[in-house]
Amino acid sequence: MIELRHLRTLVALKESGSLAGAAKKRFVTQSALSHQIKELETRINSAIFVRKSKPLSFTQEGTRLLTLAEEILPKVIETEVDLKNGLSDDAADLFVGIECHSCFRWLMPVIEEFNSNFPHTNLELSSRHLFDSLTALKQGELDVVLTSDPIPDKDIAYQHLFDFEVKLLVANDHPLAQQRHVTPVQLSEQSLITYPVPLARLDIYRYFLEPAGIPVSKQIRCDLTAMLLQRIACKDGVSALPSWSINEAHGLSLTALKLGQEGLKRPLFGAYRHRSSNARLAQQWLSLVAAEGITKQNG
Repeated sequence: MIELRHLRTLVALKESGSLAGAAKKRFVTQSALSHQIKELETRINSAIFVRKSKPLSFTQEGTRLLTLAEEILPKVIETEVDLKNGLSDDAADLFVGIECHSCFRWLMPVIEEFNSNFPHTNLELSSRHLFDSLTALKQGELDVVLTSDPIPDKDIAYQHLFDFEVKLLVANDHPLAQQRHVTPVQLSEQSLITYPVPLARLDIYRYFLEPAGIPVSKQIRCDLTAMLLQRIACKDGVSALPSWSINEAHGLSLTALKLGQEGLKRPLFGAYRHRSSNARLAQQWLSLVAAEGITKQNG
């Protein structure tokens, strides 16, 4: 019978590329590892790798067993974690990373609903990993990430939540305020008021100005949305913000304009690890985020 220790040895062989390296990964002597491999080969009546091959090369039978190992072992690990932590979704921590400075306020109703549904779960929002949140997710420092820029990874699942529009905010008496939409050229001499984010990370620069070859005349950074909106109203510059941020401009004389004739639309995804012990909690959270986001877009 093929045992889990055999499958773990196959994965160690693949990752290390040698018997000696695999023995170190499995914390056994090379002699013991060789004996285990011989035992497996006797059971399947076939060699699992080509002797003296550099780099190590698996036989057809060995490749099939390796595929089995890569399918089964993650499920075993996930089940072990679930059983250790308990199968209930009610008792867990959920660390959510966001890549957007202006997300906190509109997520408040989502947090309240989630806390009501899962009263024993500790939900924490963080922008600490703002520019490297997907790496933090992969390494287990975060459980969920809200992002508009997914990076393909076999360990990470992405759930499309909704699309949002990025609009240009100007003061009501700004020269551009009477336009139905703006072009990149019209922004060539405008000061751009932004959160403390490098230009290369800004949607308006990456997807609107840079493709048209238009540089940013001046970037003015603001930490807080309220301060940023006030500076727009004072005509210190213009700013491109997601639609949910525009809703915070109550009482200020501001006009929202389309970026380009068709407008600048961006997707929002929820990312979580496939094999995370609280993947179900992550999915519950993302379902609430999607519902709230769609409501705001329609509103």
